[in-house]
Amino acid sequence: MYTPSLILSLFFAQMLLFSAQPLTEEGRGSWQLLLKNVGISSMHTQLLSNDRVVIFDRTDFGASNLSLPQGKCLRDPTGKIKEDCTAHSIEYDVITNTFRPLMVKSDVWCSSGAVIPNGTLVQTGGDGKGERQIRMLSPCPTCDWEERPGLSARRWYATNHILPDGGQIIIGGQKQFNYEFYPKRTATETVFDLPFLAETSDPNIENNLYPYVFLQPDGNLFIFSNNRAILFDYTKDRVVKTFPTIPGGDPRCYPSTGSAVMLPLNLDTEFIEVEVLVCGGAPKGALKKAKRNNFVAALNTCARIKITDPDPKWVMETMPHPWVMPDMLLLPNGQVLLINGASAGAAGWEYGREPVLNPVLYRPSIPFGRRFTFQKATTIPRMYHSTAILLRDGRVLVGGSNPHALYEFTGVLFPTELSLEAFSPWYLDPLFSYVRPSIKNLVSPANLLRGQALKVPFGVPGKVDRTRVSVTILSPAFNTHSFSMNQRLLVLSGRNFRRRGNMTYEVEVTIPESGNVAPPGYYILYLVHREIPSEGIWVHIQ
Repeated sequence: MYTPSLILSLFFAQMLLFSAQPLTEEGRGSWQLLLKNVGISSMHTQLLSNDRVVIFDRTDFGASNLSLPQGKCLRDPTGKIKEDCTAHSIEYDVITNTFRPLMVKSDVWCSSGAVIPNGTLVQTGGDGKGERQIRMLSPCPTCDWEERPGLSARRWYATNHILPDGGQIIIGGQKQFNYEFYPKRTATETVFDLPFLAETSDPNIENNLYPYVFLQPDGNLFIFSNNRAILFDYTKDRVVKTFPTIPGGDPRCYPSTGSAVMLPLNLDTEFIEVEVLVCGGAPKGALKKAKRNNFVAALNTCARIKITDPDPKWVMETMPHPWVMPDMLLLPNGQVLLINGASAGAAGWEYGREPVLNPVLYRPSIPFGRRFTFQKATTIPRMYHSTAILLRDGRVLVGGSNPHALYEFTGVLFPTELSLEAFSPWYLDPLFSYVRPSIKNLVSPANLLRGQALKVPFGVPGKVDRTRVSVTILSPAFNTHSFSMNQRLLVLSGRNFRRRGNMTYEVEVTIPESGNVAPPGYYILYLVHREIPSEGIWVHIQ
């Protein structure tokens, strides 16, 4: 039976369907509390290709609220904590909304990582005895952490990125103005100096930790630290280009934490243009002031640069409000979601104030001055040490928030959060069901070859606008401290469109030939119709 509300929704859906205007996202979105207590607070998180999410915190602060399986304990007779039989890592199953404890053996506090081509998370560094460790977690129902020493330098607050050959480059960290590779390329290889990191380090505060790194279609790396950026040829250990300082010169990296994304790469053009967006942060001196209980307003600007221009310049845009510690996520339709964080103070223990509860959408392709729109608010502040990642179904998994050295649940301004929420962006609103596509009969995970022509069959309940159909692939990111490492969204070339039957269609696209554009590994493939994405499917590029 059709209720009045359903009839009204269908009416509006049909109106939108035949309108030439973009579907509206202002004020939309919804929140769902998934689990009130998963036992640990999410400081680091990564989606794996089996739709399970690896979440971990740190091991040097005592017991968590989740026990390890009987008989498993961390023991260190020389450490400040002699025995700990609680978990500091979990695997969350997206499909069943359940979780299981994992046993990480060394301190992963403020570490980094990336998923290698076979789907294994390779996770590096941390604090104390974890600072030179390499940890691995494979995507299987019973797998647990494996680890060993392997880094040439201590890596605390470093950044990892997958390279075209499937290896990783590990850049920076506290007092580490260098980089190294995993796996090593030669038996004697250690570290390589990167003076740019020293040049952009404040002697007192640093502001160059967790630098923003993006692999470019020409094979070079865009590296942003503090308020400056370079184009770096890691194969020849040389700076190819130096970009101008962001206007105003305020810092954007930890602990003046903003965030950054490389905007979607459109492969359906003769020349791939590359733009980077850096948003938020804390003004110069904000951390020192916060330590004296003076919590100044965060930065309210984003800086955008087209790095493929002959003479690239930063273009400044004003956000709806000041923002420090925002997570920036690429959505399947090319929009950018800013979520979590605060409006005053800085990153670090107890230094953030005025939590931001409303996510904000940024639409890169519409005119300047109209790109930001609010989404619905959560009720849970997500401050320092919170996380956000995109799931295959288009929702955003949000967790964490622990601005304390220990777990603190009472008597503090922002209690430690052990919950997981799901934020559903505007495009998941039932109002748009008649526009929403679904991928049909494509095996997941699909094993794809470089340069392959891929036919993507799909259905749409209502009328299709064939001029507004695209296929995107997203590499799931390693998220920590408001930065998503290895995040990239590609708009595939091709788009040859044909009808297959009643309300079923097919679009043909081409898998990128270059590992510079699409490093090998697992991606989520989405069919996007009128900015409304399908549920994604896993694909694997050889």
